[in-house]
Amino acid sequence: MWGGRFAAGPAAIMEEINVSIDFDKRLAAQDLAGSRAHAQMLVAKGILSQEDGTAIARGLDQVAAEIEAGRFTFRRELEDIHLNVESRLAELIGPAAGRLHTGRSRNDQVATDFRLWVREACDHAGERLTLLQRALLAQAEAHAETIMPGFTHMQPAQPVSFAHHCLAYVEMFARDRGRFADARKRMNESPLGSAALAGTPYPIDRQMTAQALGFDRPMRNSMDAVSARDFALEYLAAASIAATHLSRLAEEIVLWAAPAYGFIKLSDAFTTGSSIMPQKRNPDAAELVRAKTGRILGSFVALSTVMKGLALAYAKDLQEDKEAVFQAADALDLALAAMAGMAADLKPQPQNMRRAAEAGYPTATDLADFIVTTLKKPFREAHHSAGAIVKLAEEKGVALADLPLSAMQTVEPGLTDKVFAVLKLESSLHARTSEGGTAPARVREQIAFWRKELA
Repeated sequence: MWGGRFAAGPAAIMEEINVSIDFDKRLAAQDLAGSRAHAQMLVAKGILSQEDGTAIARGLDQVAAEIEAGRFTFRRELEDIHLNVESRLAELIGPAAGRLHTGRSRNDQVATDFRLWVREACDHAGERLTLLQRALLAQAEAHAETIMPGFTHMQPAQPVSFAHHCLAYVEMFARDRGRFADARKRMNESPLGSAALAGTPYPIDRQMTAQALGFDRPMRNSMDAVSARDFALEYLAAASIAATHLSRLAEEIVLWAAPAYGFIKLSDAFTTGSSIMPQKRNPDAAELVRAKTGRILGSFVALSTVMKGLALAYAKDLQEDKEAVFQAADALDLALAAMAGMAADLKPQPQNMRRAAEAGYPTATDLADFIVTTLKKPFREAHHSAGAIVKLAEEKGVALADLPLSAMQTVEPGLTDKVFAVLKLESSLHARTSEGGTAPARVREQIAFWRKELA
């Protein structure tokens, strides 16, 4: 390609470090789309003859058919997807293929291809997240009244419904969808036509190519266009946050499926056995989802490190951008698919959840609230009294609801037997009626909202 300037070929190790076709062949569809748009624009502007434009279009269609059928030979000596396509095009249509590169560079070509690919990855992540939200919503619809312990500091705190817990993740994954959508909006500008870094003297129409490729507009600065990779970083940042949320849910599934909790059961579809212990049912899918977070976050750190010291404009360092994004996208896609499957597959065990919710005096706050409302005490004073009553129950080894009223009255003489009504798990659950609370009435409002949003 640059034989006019160089008298000898590259060293073997230079060829090895320079080649990118092994991974950037994933950009074939985007490269072909960009070339079609560029060729059509060149014809429209009179830079390319109609005859050459027709030949290029026909040749590109044949290249696309060969790639789709698995008959295309990707050659490492041609370095990247761009030269592989151009070389095959030349074999098919002759010298006209050499006119396709008029008014563009591999710099704006790869920046365009990569934006198109990452744009599709954002859309795909949003679709996967929606499927996961729907699976969690289905669980919530079935379990608005299923009581489980809510935790803080991994200690039983207050009763919540399993539906409320599931909907917390629906909210998280909604924000993840929003991040991918926001990133997509910002990256939806076309670098094509910026050439190497300074633009081109040919009378090209960048608006035309941008529109043909579904971009909102051309990028305004040619140097920025060929060297910016913040769109890839933003995708990786969104992927890292989404993976963190997936990992949190995966951790809970691992805990819930353990016999010590017994909150859920997973089927054979998402568990494995042991090579030595016949009784084992291991939640390996959840564990692997949890682990994928490291791979995805690692990709973000890797690309950030590549970018941090690059002066404008293009440098070959940018060849390292694609593998990080491809690996993260693959890991995220697999993790989202596995988590959606597990969310639909898991079977809650309400009796075990309730048993766990009864431990740790989870209605102590309800007792404090009762003292506030009936005895008109300040909350801090009521909190102290409720704590003292919990201590009595703990000393006697009984639940709050089983502590005699006379014992409670040694702390708060004004208490009556009406206090026992608020010490029931169901009472506590139904009492949390503030907006966004765990009361079944409020939870069903959330379910109705998400059913509409995810329809």
